[in-house]
Amino acid sequence: MSKRNLADKWEQAITPQQFMDGMTKNKETFHDNYQLFNWTDLDDHEFFKLLNQRDDLRSLIVAADWCGDVVRNIPVVFRAFEEGGIPTKVLIMEEHLDVIDEYLTMGGRSIPVVIITDTGGHVLGQWGPRPEHVQELMVQFREENPDREAPDYKDKMAVVRQHMMERYGEGSASHAMVIRELHELLSGV
Repeated sequence: MSKRNLADKWEQAITPQQFMDGMTKNKETFHDNYQLFNWTDLDDHEFFKLLNQRDDLRSLIVAADWCGDVVRNIPVVFRAFEEGGIPTKVLIMEEHLDVIDEYLTMGGRSIPVVIITDTGGHVLGQWGPRPEHVQELMVQFREENPDREAPDYKDKMAVVRQHMMERYGEGSASHAMVIRELHELLSGV
């Protein structure tokens, strides 16, 4: 099923700088992750530099400053798309529920969602809410714990979140995985 055209959302979205300036939660950690980013794979770096030759791509990112996955992953996305010359804007999730509700993850509103469109707003692909090697823990958890009302659900969720943090690793450890997955996505559009 194809996603609806998002051309109208481009004008409603804010710039990455406006998003960073307007953060009221996790601002320092987000900024640190943005500053810590560096290219660890020369092929990935070259791929993103070559994207500057294209003028047909845009990115809309559904995000919120309270989300740990946003704080870890979106600084990497911002840096990669800056390098690639991909115009990028942010939709604050709570202000654009109509969009996030088209990009549910396992039936829930998980962010960030990085949406790649052409300049006309036609959706070409998406990434998120987290790298696959981290997301697989949440997929397994949801399969094993379908009842959100179970008395031990919150305790089990806390454990899986801890394991997810371990998979993310320290500092910029997961940045290369995010870059690799974005590279794969953009190679196909």
